[in-house]
Amino acid sequence: MDFGLVLQTDPPASAVVGLMRRAERNGFRYGWTFDSAVLWQEPFVIYSRILEHTEKLTVGPMVTNPGTRTWEVTASTFATLNDMYGNRTVCGIGRGDSAMRVAGRRPNTLARLGEAIDVIRDLAEGREATVDGQPVQIPWVKDGRLPVWMAAYGPKALALAGQKADGFILQLADPFLTEWMIKAVRDAAADAGRDPDSVTICVAAPAYVGDDLDHAREQCRWFGGMVGNHVADLVARYGEHSGMVPDELTAYIAGRSGYDYSHHGRTGNPDTAFVPDEIVDRFCLLGPAEAHIEKLRHLKDLGVDQFAVYNMHDAREATIDAYGAEIIPALTG
Repeated sequence: MDFGLVLQTDPPASAVVGLMRRAERNGFRYGWTFDSAVLWQEPFVIYSRILEHTEKLTVGPMVTNPGTRTWEVTASTFATLNDMYGNRTVCGIGRGDSAMRVAGRRPNTLARLGEAIDVIRDLAEGREATVDGQPVQIPWVKDGRLPVWMAAYGPKALALAGQKADGFILQLADPFLTEWMIKAVRDAAADAGRDPDSVTICVAAPAYVGDDLDHAREQCRWFGGMVGNHVADLVARYGEHSGMVPDELTAYIAGRSGYDYSHHGRTGNPDTAFVPDEIVDRFCLLGPAEAHIEKLRHLKDLGVDQFAVYNMHDAREATIDAYGAEIIPALTG
């Protein structure tokens, strides 16, 4: 199993770079960041510094979207980083939640997302693609490589990930839901004539190592609110108890009343009081190192290839170090 670190690009950027360097020293192989241009600093500028100051770390957004940048700009940016540092990027992409909504726009449609996946990958790898009806090719790309991993929750999005994406990003660590969603992605890949095992599976969730569960839950409760934004979209689309989405995913948002993106992804988010302890425990990894190892082994047995640690809480360095000392060796040795 690979491990990744997920950060917000809060200033100063030097702190983000420092944490990514610390992660690489501790055995993490991927460095991810949020991508929401209004809420945080521009990640692609910071990726250049991370790549310069690490040796093998692969970096990318968790996640970008097809709406805030034109597709040729996104592809060229990845291709430039790859040309400078040697194919060490990955494009995590989704419909766009905070990046679009905070600017007053709706998330992109799945049809637009599916088209963008193909175009961004083709352009970044040097092939011709059609952009707004015009053939486009980046002439200077040589031996470029850009895996595109798609974030998804709902049935149609999971199917699209299986049909088109090189990897699937699931932003929660509940084994029951993980198993259900991996099956949906792999079934869609097989139906599309692809090798289902060729789709990399990445689970991303907060991790907090320690014995004080009450404190850990409060540090990570924000995550249930972030996931709840996507779940609310699914409920609006499919309805409750529709059979299209597991009740285990939808039941907890009944008390959700609103969401202020100025607190998005942050400890102490006042809009996440509705998230019960049970959901925090199911969606996150909390407790002593042994509890993390046990849950990660279960996820690995379900087919998870990477666990990406959301590291937005008051023990960022300690979590990275605990993973490096105890948890990563147990899952990779």
